[in-house]
Amino acid sequence: MANLDELDKAILRELQSDARTTNRDVAAAVGVSPTTALDRTRSLKQRGVVKGALLDVDLAQIGRPVQALIAVRIRPPSRHNIEAFRNWVSRLPDTLGVFVTSGSEDFLVHVAVPDNESLYAFVIDRLTERPEVADVRTSVVYEHIRNHHPSPPENTTSPRPGGR
Repeated sequence: MANLDELDKAILRELQSDARTTNRDVAAAVGVSPTTALDRTRSLKQRGVVKGALLDVDLAQIGRPVQALIAVRIRPPSRHNIEAFRNWVSRLPDTLGVFVTSGSEDFLVHVAVPDNESLYAFVIDRLTERPEVADVRTSVVYEHIRNHHPSPPENTTSPRPGGR
């Protein structure tokens, strides 16, 4: 985990509110010079804390109002089958996200489709046609609420080498 001081956290909060905020506005909001804000933001990117900025799209507005979480079990559960399925399903245009999980299911696949008929076709015509898919359970999503502002835990400083 990256070492984040209070200034790093403040910059993250500002960028999470609006990733398009100018560096000058970030600097003013956190009380540092624009040069300091820019250096810190670059450091957050270089350390992999900030990976990029995402566009939040209204799925209904682009013709994909039906979302579902699909639990998938793979048999036999070999590395080859797990990785092949993961790579295949993550490239499908209906797929929003893929979670590789432990427990009774190997995957949770988050999809967004135009309608229930399309969801049925996705499950029956695409997923169950795969030879490694042993079981599929589909849950329709009524509402999707996301936290766009995750923050680091309160104690984010890593112990120094030597235990100090």
